[in-house]
Amino acid sequence: MNISINPGERSGRVKIAASKSQAHRLLICAALGERETLIECDGLSADIRATAACLNALGADIRPSADESALKVRPIVKVPEGLCHLPCGESGSTLRFLLPVCGALGARAVFHMEGRLPQRPLAPLDAQLRVHGMELRQEGGLLYCSGGLKSGDYELPGDVSSQYISGLLLALPLIDGDSRLNVTGSIESAAYITMTEDALKLSGIAFIKENNTYSIPGCQRCRLPEHLRVEGDFSNAAFFLSMGALSSEGIEVTGLNPASHQGDKAGVDILRSFGAEIRETENGYFVRRSRLRGLTIDAKPIPDLIPVLSVVAALSEGETRIINAGRLRLKESDRLSSTAALIRALGGEAEELEDGLVIRGKPRLSGGSVDSWGDHRIAMAAATAACGCTAPVELSGAQAVNKSYPRFWEDFNALTGGGI
Repeated sequence: MNISINPGERSGRVKIAASKSQAHRLLICAALGERETLIECDGLSADIRATAACLNALGADIRPSADESALKVRPIVKVPEGLCHLPCGESGSTLRFLLPVCGALGARAVFHMEGRLPQRPLAPLDAQLRVHGMELRQEGGLLYCSGGLKSGDYELPGDVSSQYISGLLLALPLIDGDSRLNVTGSIESAAYITMTEDALKLSGIAFIKENNTYSIPGCQRCRLPEHLRVEGDFSNAAFFLSMGALSSEGIEVTGLNPASHQGDKAGVDILRSFGAEIRETENGYFVRRSRLRGLTIDAKPIPDLIPVLSVVAALSEGETRIINAGRLRLKESDRLSSTAALIRALGGEAEELEDGLVIRGKPRLSGGSVDSWGDHRIAMAAATAACGCTAPVELSGAQAVNKSYPRFWEDFNALTGGGI
């Protein structure tokens, strides 16, 4: 889908959609539970649908309400016999969370991967799964798994992917026997591991964490409350919060929990460090432009925010440096390359480094033609950039937003100042 985004500042109010990070975790816990659960989920993205579809293939019964504002989850009683086909699409979270879960359930399964997902790494998680009883085989976009996951001692580095750690934390309580998971070295995206811990605690799963080692008793079943709600998504809110930082009138973003453990809540403080005026409201934030100045941003804990924060940097005084961002090259696009290309195509200055970016800000960008590279966060960053442009932004591949935020363009068009 190709669209033309009108230039200029936006203002108004937007209620943000549900957090797909929390939704993944709650859906998995509900499907591994003992009773039916109703999960209010405002906005069903492609990634959330992928997790639901994969859990259904494993024997759960997950159905959206008529208005798709909630999901009714009947848990897995028995894994179907034969080969289970799991359509995980482009969702790395779905694949990395459910691969260990398949082993814990003893399922024979094949994950159907799309986009760049077959090229994204699974090491060293795959080695740990093989050592503990699973068999894995990849053929292009198909990943076959079989064998039962065994209890024991597991070890993963903390600086590769928090999703590997979360996947094991979701799986190990299910299997016979006690296990221990030791996370070595520094931990990147630690807040996402905390979100998994929160989901397990809410489910009544017992574990002991000492430093970075988890002791996990086996033979446990999840017991979520019968009715719960997914909180708003800080990762997606970052685009509207950033639009507010580029707006003299400001934007209010609602539906957010200021006490959330979502890692991308850090975007609020980073925008404040840029110089934006930010005020906490009853259930969100109001953000308005002030004098914006460049800064240094460590991408390790907040990799998904780099495209949109780079757009803010391109419209701030002075130089911004993005550091420790090498793993952005392994996302839905090579996000260092695609982010730099986006900024340069719109008349900004961005220098691509091996593991980061150097961005030199300007008062305004010129507008122009850009590609989403099939990446939802690049598409939404283009909309944010249009708020600081003097001419329209012609965007190809605008449908990429469906991966995480299907109603993004609807919410964007509802703001004052011109839509698409």
